[in-house]
Amino acid sequence: MALARLHGGPLDGQIIPLGDADDKLIVPYSETQVVYNRRGEPQNTGAADGPTEVDYWFEESLEDLTLDDD
Repeated sequence: MALARLHGGPLDGQIIPLGDADDKLIVPYSETQVVYNRRGEPQNTGAADGPTEVDYWFEESLEDLTLDDD
């Protein structure tokens, strides 16, 4: 199984399981969804160097994000 490493946006630094390595991830976040795009090539693709990692960078949220929790 591959892992997606998320950069930027509200999920910055999160690592999530990645089934098929698509070029775009749409991830649920609070009451909306956020979009991350793949950049670069997979890392750790050898048999003995750990799980494969793919970098994804924040593109947009599908609705406005509310960063102030009251």
